[in-house]
Amino acid sequence: MNASDFIAAIAPAAQASAKNTRIPASFVVAQGALESGWGTSALAMQAYNLFGVKADASWHGAVMEMNTSEFIQGQRVTEPATWRKYPDWQACMDDHATFLVANPRYHPAFSCTSGSAFAMAVAAAGYSTDPQYGQKLVSIIRTHNLSSLDC
Repeated sequence: MNASDFIAAIAPAAQASAKNTRIPASFVVAQGALESGWGTSALAMQAYNLFGVKADASWHGAVMEMNTSEFIQGQRVTEPATWRKYPDWQACMDDHATFLVANPRYHPAFSCTSGSAFAMAVAAAGYSTDPQYGQKLVSIIRTHNLSSLDC
């Protein structure tokens, strides 16, 4: 799937979700693109997991086992992980929104007024171990003019 097709496929749901959650659609699309390789990763294609959300003890749904790359003490390492598995991308997007809204460590992001600022706040809160995570999201937002998706 190319970038344009991916954006067209998930932007309407991201925009609808933004009205209820205040999570900028530009952030949702950029994060989905980064985490899923524009919808082409094995995790996206086999588990409909666009955002790299792992299955922890609170998850009671289906799971998928697959390795992940993490940055630990500045070094990239590969380790096994258990991921949330969804029946479709809409279920993934709904769960992602619930995950961000319900998790207190992401609450500061909800004071942000742009998708780029929201991305940097989520990154600062530790969504990813990649030290360049926020900048990568902002780059996707800018490169693909995703701010135009925000209401």
